[in-house]
Amino acid sequence: MKKLFLSAAVLAVGACTAVQQEVGPIVTGTNPIIPRQFTADPTARVFEGKIYMYPSHDIPSVITHHDGSAWFSMPDYHVFSSEDLTTWTDHGVIVTQEDVPWGRPDAYSMWAPDCVEIIGKYYFYFPDASKNGGFAVGVAIADKPEGPYEVQPEPIKGINGIDPCVLQASDGNAYIFWGNGRCAKLAENMIELAEDNPKEVVKWGPREFEMVGVSCLKGLPSRQAEGPFAFEYNGNYYLTYPYVRNNTEVIGYAMSKNPMGPYEYKGIIMAEHENGCWTNHHSIVNYKGQWYFFYHRNDYSPDFDKSRSARIEKLYFNEDGTIQEIFPTERGVGPVKASMKVNIDRYSTIEGATIEYLNTENYFEGWKTVFAKTGDKVVFNELNFGKKAPKTVTFCVKAPQGGKLAVTAGKTAEFEIPASADWTEVTLPMPVKVKGMQDLKVEALSAAPVEIDWVKFN
Repeated sequence: MKKLFLSAAVLAVGACTAVQQEVGPIVTGTNPIIPRQFTADPTARVFEGKIYMYPSHDIPSVITHHDGSAWFSMPDYHVFSSEDLTTWTDHGVIVTQEDVPWGRPDAYSMWAPDCVEIIGKYYFYFPDASKNGGFAVGVAIADKPEGPYEVQPEPIKGINGIDPCVLQASDGNAYIFWGNGRCAKLAENMIELAEDNPKEVVKWGPREFEMVGVSCLKGLPSRQAEGPFAFEYNGNYYLTYPYVRNNTEVIGYAMSKNPMGPYEYKGIIMAEHENGCWTNHHSIVNYKGQWYFFYHRNDYSPDFDKSRSARIEKLYFNEDGTIQEIFPTERGVGPVKASMKVNIDRYSTIEGATIEYLNTENYFEGWKTVFAKTGDKVVFNELNFGKKAPKTVTFCVKAPQGGKLAVTAGKTAEFEIPASADWTEVTLPMPVKVKGMQDLKVEALSAAPVEIDWVKFN
């Protein structure tokens, strides 16, 4: 491979680290996908040829748990859309706790939602703390996926719980799942349970309750289970759900030939988060022929796992219909253009180099890559250079002693980074012609520490 060594042609002194914009499109292509706010429990649906994501919305805690600790605080719902899984549009708030006539306006308990389309109407299902005690599931209706939504005056009678998910089954019926895996058929109006649902008596300590529907988790691993998400693929129904296997949540799944079960447990889709985040919550969707797994982790809140952020990975099935285990990545799934500010800290692979926060006072500013010694490297896969080879490359870099870097994208070029005590944009000629889709490798060629926020090819 051709190697060239270049000195800086243009040096722009001053802060170059990215500051997250408050308005306009959100462009990342990497995990987490929304850098401006916390977006937990992401439910993804395909409407009108786009991906729409309906997450819950964590804010700094205003709720105290029964043990005295800070607790989840969720006052409203936003909706986001994307055509390419890279650029996301925030359509703003669609429902707030003050909009719910039957809900407590100060509960901050708007947990995981869902949305489905029926004959040109969009039905948004959401939980909230009821004025009558406990939790209920309400419905808001709109003419467009992004709203505006009109909240119905009463919740769905017969549902006591959180985390609704609606399955539009090939048998012509719609089924709603909630809480710890309960399931019931919806009426044709989509805002009531069907009259022909089974009922069962459920014991809770010394008390007994008659409950509508069935428990689809009977016989399945389900300690502290919640957040069911059901879907259909290739003649099988899948019930996927978070539950506590050891100390934190995993995502498990089961399969059935009937939407209301019985379901047979098949295994784990995603194991416990390695950073100790207690919760996970997910959805699964097919978009343009590829299946995707939406989930969350506390990337922008490392010290408080009640503030979470949405992520995406690709999902694959085995020939027998079982699901391959998914491992979280920083790279994510969105296509990224080389002309963008490429955050190489959202790496595909890493060796030696470390990833640190840019600003521990504001985690939303993101991360940096620290090259501390010769041979430290990161690889950022599937970077699109397009049909026209870039003429320059720009590093947002901090290198108190200067340093040397090798950049490989099919071909390799070597660059000298001048000394800079502060974040500095260094623009250099690109001596090799790079086109098309390439994996980008950045490697340290010197022992002097070099920090990089982003790389951009122009």
